[in-house]
Parts: sequence; C-alpha cells; structure tokens
Amino acid sequence: MRIGVDTGGTFTDVVLIDDRSSQWWLCKLPSTPGDPSIAIVDGIREIISQSDVDRDGVAVIEHGTTVATNAIIEHKVPPSGMVTTRGFRDILELARQRRPDVFDLDIPKPQPFAPRDLRKEVTERTTFDGGVLAELDAAEVESAIDELVAAGVASTAICLIHSYANAAHEQAIKEVIRRREPRMFVCASSDVLPEFREYERFSATMLNAALLPIMATYLRKLESRIKSANLSVTLHVMQSNGGLMGVEAAAERPISTVFSGPSAGVVGAARVAQTAGYKDIVTFDMGGTSTDVCLVNEGNLTVTSERIVAGWPVKFPSVDLHSVGAGGGSIGAVDIGGFLTVGPSSAGANPGPACYARGGDQATVTDAHVILGRLNQGQLLAGRLPLNGELASQAMALRVGQPLGVDAVSAAQRMIRIVNAHMSAAIRVISVKRGYDPRDFTLVAFGGAGPLHAAELAKDLGMHRVLIPRNPGLLCAMGLLMAELRADFGRTFVTPCSSPDIEGLASIYQILEAQAAEWLVREGVEPSDAILVYSADMRYVGQDYELPVQGGSAIDLPAITELVGRFHREHKRIHGYANTHAEVEIVAARVVAHAGGAQPSITPEETNTQRGDPHIGDRLIYFTDTKEPLDTPVYDRALLDAGQSLAGPAVIEQMDSTTLVLPGQEADVDTYGNIVIRNGTD
Repeated sequence: MRIGVDTGGTFTDVVLIDDRSSQWWLCKLPSTPGDPSIAIVDGIREIISQSDVDRDGVAVIEHGTTVATNAIIEHKVPPSGMVTTRGFRDILELARQRRPDVFDLDIPKPQPFAPRDLRKEVTERTTFDGGVLAELDAAEVESAIDELVAAGVASTAICLIHSYANAAHEQAIKEVIRRREPRMFVCASSDVLPEFREYERFSATMLNAALLPIMATYLRKLESRIKSANLSVTLHVMQSNGGLMGVEAAAERPISTVFSGPSAGVVGAARVAQTAGYKDIVTFDMGGTSTDVCLVNEGNLTVTSERIVAGWPVKFPSVDLHSVGAGGGSIGAVDIGGFLTVGPSSAGANPGPACYARGGDQATVTDAHVILGRLNQGQLLAGRLPLNGELASQAMALRVGQPLGVDAVSAAQRMIRIVNAHMSAAIRVISVKRGYDPRDFTLVAFGGAGPLHAAELAKDLGMHRVLIPRNPGLLCAMGLLMAELRADFGRTFVTPCSSPDIEGLASIYQILEAQAAEWLVREGVEPSDAILVYSADMRYVGQDYELPVQGGSAIDLPAITELVGRFHREHKRIHGYANTHAEVEIVAARVVAHAGGAQPSITPEETNTQRGDPHIGDRLIYFTDTKEPLDTPVYDRALLDAGQSLAGPAVIEQMDSTTLVLPGQEADVDTYGNIVIRNGTD
C-alpha cells in the first residue's frame, strides 16, 4: 500500500493505492498554509479510514511539496550568511546583463537572502583548472564565522571562485563551521552545483542554504505527525526533475524541490495519456493559485537545466514547465487605467474566494464560474465545500462590475476570457515559440480548475482534442505514485572535441558514477538495479550556452565523434542551423541515476450497465460568448460508462473537478475512463 500526497496553495490531495489490486482511494481537503503537515496527516487519516486498510500495510508515502517554492517567493527565510573569495561578495547583486524585460527600466532586482553585511570575504584563490594561486587564510575564516555566529545566522552558503575545479578550500571552511557551530546549517557550492558560471552557482547555493532550516524543520514536523498517526513508512519527496528522493537527501538539497508538485502532474499526465494512446501532449495543470503547462513530445519529458524563481536563477534539473499566476483563486481587479486584470494575486485557501464564505471579499475566477452557473454550489468536494453564489455575485459586482459599468455576469465572462488569454499565451510559449504547432498535440487538462477551461483553450488554440483523466483534480498526487527514484549528477569539464582529454573526461564520469552509487545505497537501492544515463553539455567554441547531448558510458574517440554528430543535429532542431565546420567542445559531464519503483497499472474500465442514468439534471449556464444562458445538461461522471458519448453543451461533475463541454463539441468516454473532448475534425 502506498500513499501519494500533493500539497497545493489551496487544496491538499491524498491518494492511496493497493499495488496488488490496483485499487485507488482518493481524498481532497483544504490546505493549511500555516503548517502544511496538518492537512497532510488529516488527509492520510481520512483516506485510511475511507479505505479501511490496515495501517501496517502502508509502506511508502510519496510527497510533493510547495514549501521551498513559497519560502523563496514570499522571502520568508531565517537570516542567512555567505563566505566567499575576497572581492566577490557582490556577485549576487551584479548578476547578469540580461533583464526580465528590456523595455522596463523599473523592475526591482531581487534582494539576496544573504544581505551584503552577512556576505563575508576570505583570502584564497583557485584557478579555473584547479590550481591554487592563494592558500586559504585560516585566521580570516575563523573571524568570518565568528561574525556570522554573532549575527545569529541560521545557515551559511560557501561560494568560492572556481571551486568546481578544486573543492578543497570550500570543504575546509565547511569543516570549520561544523566544528565551531554544529547547530548552523551549511552547504558548499562544490556539493550543490559543481559547475562554472559563478552567478548561477552562487545563486543556487545561496537559495539552498536559505532553505535548509525551513525544509529540515518542515520534514521533521511532518515525520513526527506521521508517526503520531501510528504509521511506520518510508517517506520520499518529489524533485523538480520528475523523480523521487529520500527525506535525508531532500533536507540536504531542498533547492531540488522547488518545482516538486507540478512535476508530479506532468509525470502522471504523460503516463495516463501514453496508456490511452497519445504521446504528443500539452499538459495543462490549473490549480488554485497558478497554472503550469508543459509539452511532452513522443512521450518524453523535457528536463531543463535552469529555471527562474522570484528573479533568481535555479540552475538545477527541472521538468520544463512554464507557469503563470492564473488559478481558481486568482483575483480580478480594475487597475488605475480602468482595465480589468486577473491574477497573479490569489485568494489562496484562507480566506479563499468570496463564494467560500470564509471572509474573502475579492472576486476570483472561481466566483466567476459560480456566477456563470458552471459550478454546482452544493457539490464541490462531494458537498464538503458548499459555495455561496450570493457572496460571489456581491464581490464581482463591487470589485469588477461597478468599476467597469457592467453587471456581475458580464464581469464574470470578461474575467474568464482574460484568464484564458493568459493560459493560451503560456501554451504558445512552450509550443509555438519552440517550433511546435499546438494543433499537433492533445491537451491533457487536470488540476481542480483545468477541466473547466480546457475546452475553451483548445478552441482558441485550434487544438482538436482534449483529454480529461479519470481524477483530474488529484492527478498530481497520483503522479507521485507513478514516479521513480532519480538523481542528477554533473560537473564542469571543458575539453575540445577535436583533441579531447579522454583520460580526464573518463575520470570525471567515474567520479559521477561513484556519487550515483553512493546516493543509490543511501536510498536503499542496489546500484546494479539502477539505470545510469550519460550525457554531455556541448557547444560551439565561443558560444555562451550549451546543449545537453545524450551518449553512452564508453569514453573514447569514436564515442565523442558520435556525440559531435548528435550535437549538430540537436542544434539544428532547436536553433534552425548547424555549423558542421566549427569547433565543438564539451563543457560538462552528466550522469542521471534512475531506480524504478512499483508502477501502478492503469486498467481499462469494465462496462457496467447497472450504473444508473448519468444525466442528473439541467442548469442554466453562461458561456463566454453568449449573452443569454443555455439550458445545459449536467452529468455525474461516476455514472458515465466507457464508450458513452455526449454532445455539448454539457457539464460533467465529480468530487475533485468539473468538466465543461462547449456547444458544438463532442465528448467520449474512452476505454480507460478518460473523457476525450473533440473540437472540430480530429
């Protein structure tokens, strides 16, 4: 028995699976942002009670968390310090010449988590090839640490120049800190990101250091609460790269969990879609506070090496998601110029949308759906979360309608159109801007709010097909149970491909293999049972960016020649050209360790003529392009049988989500219980 738990800004999703019978149990409850572990354990207790299973039979809990993400975005971290090479403490503020918006001169720079007076410089210097120009001044190190301790910092990042080539000085400083102040959290850039480009390395290490006390406290509290629920389990945490890791690894490297929850959703969506016969998909995950989209080509998840969080580069492997501040809780407001805006501010879980009747008085996307009749006011979360339509209308009229001079219905329609435009633009970023035509892909919609918007997005983008999984509002939690253990290891090593340093490159790969083996043992996996994937970061000499190129374990001249050929092909695919006469160089070696866990089977649904009539009523519903409401049939998804077809307009309700089918569209239930909405000719 395994449990998957995904904590979002609005809801916490809990699923339990019996791997022997492939039976699922599902639970969704409001999050507790002040202490996410409260809702997690409440959900675990509820789902165990619901399933009536023996607690001792639950062996593993897989967890997707937003703790690290929220801490960075909200800048809520304990005081942090940094020790760096003399003359380099301002790298975090100098940053790069690139700007988020070249036409906006007023964008504030993010404030470093280690203020300037807590970034201490020490005398030492290492060269790019690992040579030592200046030895580490031990007295300065002692003095710097004393100052940080006196300042009350909770954690310290050690970031020295060229430590990726020679980590001796960083490791020496780390040992001094551990000896003098064992309670202080500490991490070195040579452990977090042993790669060149000092700004990105310093940024990742600083963020990791700032998150260390937060993640350690959270995981200790979570483990304690799980024990109080009389469960003895192995706890895994989802990483940004779409793989799982143990609690110890998560506590040491919290930076790897920044995109934890959304990555699980992509894993789950890809698995569900591939089982149903769709390999080319765009995942569309709309929750309470944000929307995440990702393109999956030929069933392969794309992992990128760098993402931006709250203005900071996080150079860490991550599923290539694109996020926008558009969710069910996104707030609608009229700005000083008289224009309607939606998001990125969100009402969250507390107080939530006005219709939740918890004291919220802002008009949100959820309120708009209630006003337009799309949400059943008495059936959200199977009746556990009643919605108040009157409060929704009052907030919409006051906050949006009056400033625009329209009624609540018109204001709600405008909000839906605007939030749809935000999400359509996000899908174009990951498709059109990268050379893919969205019309060639299936839109896989999930999250609590995704199925409400998917049909409209598909119509706007000209996409012919939408797939709604059986339990879209819980797919991220289910994706956790479909993920495998994974760890990424990399190190900078620069060598020209025309005359490569074969021995040096092979030595680097041996180091990475040893690190992978050590990690696997810590996770309780025999190294011989894991799969290692080898790759190299490559570029044309003189370029400032590189591309990952997958290779094999053999390190010899023929293997490198093959890598060069793959690099040319990849460069042409992405950038439209390849300069086959230019010199190519390797700049980093990488090894990824995969250890597959139990994979829940996705079984076809059995036809059941005893389910009852799925048509449970009719409701007047406004669509974004209709002035008058349409009398729309409402269906209970639990009563829909495989092979059934519905003609739009229609609303399909279930515990964890609501699906909207537009007039002129058709919806079919496939063999696996997915709803497939077809928009135009397939």
